[in-house]
Amino acid sequence: MIFRRRPIHIGLSARIHHPQPDGRGIHTRTLQVLEQSIAQWVQSRDVLVLMVPSVLQDGILMRSNIRLRDYAEYLDGLILQGGADVSPLAYGETPLQPAWAGDPVRDAYELELLHEFMEAGKPVLGICRGMQLINVALGGSLYQDLPTQFPSDIAHEHEDYDRHAHPVRFSPEGHFIRWFAGGEGGQVVSIHHQAIHRLGNDVVVEAEAADGIIEAIRWKGRSFVCGVQWHPEFHHHGDGGLLDCAPLLDAFLDAARH
Repeated sequence: MIFRRRPIHIGLSARIHHPQPDGRGIHTRTLQVLEQSIAQWVQSRDVLVLMVPSVLQDGILMRSNIRLRDYAEYLDGLILQGGADVSPLAYGETPLQPAWAGDPVRDAYELELLHEFMEAGKPVLGICRGMQLINVALGGSLYQDLPTQFPSDIAHEHEDYDRHAHPVRFSPEGHFIRWFAGGEGGQVVSIHHQAIHRLGNDVVVEAEAADGIIEAIRWKGRSFVCGVQWHPEFHHHGDGGLLDCAPLLDAFLDAARH
């Protein structure tokens, strides 16, 4: 008899699309989705990917007693995917513009999800918004809008979207430089108008852009908690111009495996 090793079970947080006031059909409903590229990036290894839905009390259907804590106990790791801005209310500020108000509903769901995985000692990887959320959860803050609060010659957001890239440099004493076998950094697809301002408690910088904007962080606590501002899922295999992010995925999955 051949026994197959159980694949690693990785949870992906859901993007939440709220009902549109003038919507019709499916757009009158709350949608919880995942972006295909991030799922495919994780599935490039022997991994079972499951999206973790938000657990709400006010739904039409009576829900069971399943909690986000149960997902943290069952799954081996968590990835917080990108999406809407983190609400400034989450770090004690008032939105400077209505467009920067973020999504407090998603914030509450992902902050609880992050807390449960950290309490369970399970690894967490945050991507773009996910990195920002980790920093906020640990007591840090964000620039609400880089063009107005941190003017720079580097474009961190561009209409070319996933075809826009800029270089990052790893911290000399960090973990990334070890994971990437001594590589000093590279070109990354980084699309964001918000960024880390004040670092959270026990959070260290793992990579920066040339203008000093933080592009990767790591928590110094007892479990693997790390985030990148860029989108490794947009770094297509074989594209020699972009940083090969397989070492980051492997470090995360190694933590999940053990």
